Amino acid sequence: MNTNTKTTTTLHDPPVPVRAKLAAAWTSFMFLAIYVDYLHLYKPGIIDELLAGVVFKFDISQTFVVIALMLMAIPILMILLSATLPARVNRTLNLVVASLYIPVSAFNVIGGEWLFFYGLGVALALIILAFILRSAWTWPRTSSASTPEPAAPRRLQTEMGR
Repeated sequence: MNTNTKTTTTLHDPPVPVRAKLAAAWTSFMFLAIYVDYLHLYKPGIIDELLAGVVFKFDISQTFVVIALMLMAIPILMILLSATLPARVNRTLNLVVASLYIPVSAFNVIGGEWLFFYGLGVALALIILAFILRSAWTWPRTSSASTPEPAAPRRLQTEMGR
């Protein structure tokens, strides 16, 4: 006997916690930054500039490398902090850091060469940063009146004299 009944089921789609959204967005931001920097190496003449000790118009020095590391360490740490900090601090930190990284990201289009490549990189970074700002800004709030009181401990029937 062949019973060919089609049943339609809806997939359970629970809301993604804000912390997970923010951590995922910062992870995406970091992947984008890494790949833009990596693909930048394919630009003709870049390897020669690196070997000559120059990046963009900056001399490669310990100071330059430390600043570059700090600029990348902050979004790397934001992945961890977005997943672990308390909501109030998390929200504020994400709003501040994402706002500060808008001009940092936009710096990549300075120079005018390969505008489509760097322009796309900056546009994608700004979309991710806008998502971070929106997610942090619209973090759901709970009012103190709606917070339930802790439940009284349950007593066993024998404790109640029954």
